[in-house]
Amino acid sequence: MPAPMTPTPEQTDPQEAQPEVQQQQRPPQVARPRPQQQRNPQQQRDPQQQRNPQQQRNQQQQWPDITVVIPLYNEEESLKELNQQLRSTLGRMNVRYELLFVDDGSTDHSFQILRDMKRNDRHIKVVRFRRNYGKSAALAVGFDKAQGNIVITMDADLQDDPSEIPSLKRRIEEGYDLVSGWKKVRRDPLTKTIPSRFFNFITSLLTGIKIHDFNCGLKAYRRDVVKSVKVYGELHRYIPVLAHWEGFKIGEMVVQHRARKYGKTKFGLGRFWKGFLDLLTALFTTRFLRRPLHLFGPIGAGMTLIGLLIDLWLVIEWFMGLTSLGNRPLFLAGSMLIVIGIQFISIGLLGEMISKTRTSAEEYSIREFLK
Repeated sequence: MPAPMTPTPEQTDPQEAQPEVQQQQRPPQVARPRPQQQRNPQQQRDPQQQRNPQQQRNQQQQWPDITVVIPLYNEEESLKELNQQLRSTLGRMNVRYELLFVDDGSTDHSFQILRDMKRNDRHIKVVRFRRNYGKSAALAVGFDKAQGNIVITMDADLQDDPSEIPSLKRRIEEGYDLVSGWKKVRRDPLTKTIPSRFFNFITSLLTGIKIHDFNCGLKAYRRDVVKSVKVYGELHRYIPVLAHWEGFKIGEMVVQHRARKYGKTKFGLGRFWKGFLDLLTALFTTRFLRRPLHLFGPIGAGMTLIGLLIDLWLVIEWFMGLTSLGNRPLFLAGSMLIVIGIQFISIGLLGEMISKTRTSAEEYSIREFLK
């Protein structure tokens, strides 16, 4: 019997072969996950975010009650005595506290003394700069490192009395965000007290903040204030101004001021001229930092308008044949006012552009941080 013939590909019915080919090419079924958009928004929320409020409350309970920030520069004679007074006062208050000393590049033995004090007291932390940056830089770094719910600042020269800390704390608990000390009776020479009163009066007048002593080193802050207010340059004198324009409630209390016991002041008469320039900086950065055209615009518009009126008046007289523009310096003055006014407006517009794009952070070189 002859063998059955195998059909050739040409003899195979295409309709019969097609299902087999389709079955071979069918991809395997894979379970696909549901798209994220179909999930309930409550289920999409990060569990870490749901725990944040509770974690924040727990963390706040672990923070010290008080942080005392002490900027210093070459104060080796007073440090041990100051530390004893602080420990005595804070110990009687029965609070959790930390003492944060910021050595602003001292050239004497201040840091060695602080390091020895740190070895015997777990409450002490020390920041040491590589060079002298100034009090504003020391306070800025101190605010950044401070962990207390209430932050006290004071000078290291023993003129600020640590026994005022409980009263400052009570004032904060009354509802104030920042309480500034008022050295109503100052133990300083007239070369410091008279110019200081003048600048305090001008600052209060221009800023609308009714306190008597903006530059007092003894102040109390809520934690939110020191974490929000940015101190740079020489603006430590005007921290109440910066805080006020951030929306914080400012208060004041009379504090005791003691005569300087060791050394001499680190500030000369030049600080008053710098203080005036810093006042202008504080006013500009608080009122016009986000809207510089509101400062330069009115000045430029006023000068331009005056220049236009002067030139318009002279041109009318020229048309009437009453004057000649070639021999009238007033015409040049009017033209100059127009040009200067346009320049002021241009400066304001450039400031607006810069304020929209500028992001800056000042860095200070820290040599050591003992904590």
